[in-house]
Amino acid sequence: ADLTVSKSELDYGYHPEMVDDFSRPRFFYDCCSSFLQCSVPPVMAFHLGSLGFLTPFKFESYKTEVAKVFEGKVKDLQCRHHSEESFKGEGGEGHASENRTAVVQQRVLNEVVVDRGPSSYLSNVDLYLDGRLITSVQGDGVIVSTPTGSTAYAAAAGASMIHPNVPAIMVTPICPHSLSFRPIVVPAGVELMITLSPDARNTAWVSFDGRKRQEIQHGDCIKITTSCYPVPSICCHDLVYDWFESLAQCLHWNVRKRQNRLADISDSSDTEN
Repeated sequence: ADLTVSKSELDYGYHPEMVDDFSRPRFFYDCCSSFLQCSVPPVMAFHLGSLGFLTPFKFESYKTEVAKVFEGKVKDLQCRHHSEESFKGEGGEGHASENRTAVVQQRVLNEVVVDRGPSSYLSNVDLYLDGRLITSVQGDGVIVSTPTGSTAYAAAAGASMIHPNVPAIMVTPICPHSLSFRPIVVPAGVELMITLSPDARNTAWVSFDGRKRQEIQHGDCIKITTSCYPVPSICCHDLVYDWFESLAQCLHWNVRKRQNRLADISDSSDTEN
């Protein structure tokens, strides 16, 4: 069964020692959101979904695997860095002021996506790093992802894949209207801020791990930092093997037909003749 912890339970000091995930990776994301301002207990994820990139354990052997954990036979803990976001609205045309002035905090495991939404115009947003404007993103949008999220939407958008233990934040443009805008990796300790450019023709939309989608108006800002509470997940084998095994089994990373030796090709030609 899944262990679901409500906010009220956390407020009263209830903190589980371990979370067993017998569901799809979406439950992994829910765990991060539930523990917003406190440490996340170790997560043991069992594969019941379709892909299984974040769930290395097989459900068929869950009794044996859980017993090993309680016997202290944990090989490694994978500490996944995730980010905290604050969305602040300063008021916008057509929106009630009481809904636009609140600061909304979110915690994501994969990525924050800012895109053009239903508009036919390209999005135009400014990207700040520690208060300094570094570039404007003109295109379909921008993905700000954690190392864990680098193998999700960011990978589909052409970004590199980062091992979950690397403390970093990846910024990936979505279909940029530029031939030279490549994804960049910045240190985990910086603060990123995204706002609508003053000359943007349309609003933009933001989503957090694919959820809680909302519109961004002029004057709104999204601040993104690395959370000081990583998500520890129990490894099936070890820190390195689990990740590369997921790349190979789930994403078929670098899979191609093996090239034959020249001697083998010559022997095959002689046999045919």
